[in-house]
Amino acid sequence: MSLELDGVTITLHGQPLVQGLTARVAPGDVLAVMGASGSGKSTLLAWMCGTVGAPFEASGRLVLEGREVQQLPIEQRRVGLLFQDDLLFPHMTVNDNLLFALPPGPRAERRHGVEAALASAGLEGFGPRRPASLSGGQRARVSLLRAVLAQPVALLLDEPFSRLDAALREHFRSWVWAQVRAQRLPTVLVTHDAADVPAGAQVIRLTGSAHA
Repeated sequence: MSLELDGVTITLHGQPLVQGLTARVAPGDVLAVMGASGSGKSTLLAWMCGTVGAPFEASGRLVLEGREVQQLPIEQRRVGLLFQDDLLFPHMTVNDNLLFALPPGPRAERRHGVEAALASAGLEGFGPRRPASLSGGQRARVSLLRAVLAQPVALLLDEPFSRLDAALREHFRSWVWAQVRAQRLPTVLVTHDAADVPAGAQVIRLTGSAHA
């Protein structure tokens, strides 16, 4: 199912950051939101996941799986989130971080799901390790796996590549977009770097007062 934004307006102290934004993102496609710092990119993403609050005011519709979700709390929206920081639980193993995301079910099936996910990311055998023992790129892959294993209906990415070195950044970008296509997840990417935007993506540029 697609992700739809319909007439989204976000203001700060009466001044518009986002004004009348309308877009549709099909399964497996990407909408890139670009603009300078302070233009409203991350605020738009926060509104979509349900964490924006005062002093911001927002209106408009967010439609996922054919239903409006803008009034629902974050835990009911079923969106996967990936940020600059991996936000893995440091006291848990990689296995336990991923199991935390999986829906309830038979233990053996959940374990198999984690093992298959790690294998898909080239991380076989990493399950017993702690996040602190992983490289930045490995932690980034585990973080995305955790977001996807939660079976989201859409994926929201806030500058997820910005802290990786150039070589790793290019590799991780390619892997992320392959996962987006394979899982058929409508995806919104916030970035300031045009190199982060995959081929064929829609691009919206925020200026802090309107979108282009």
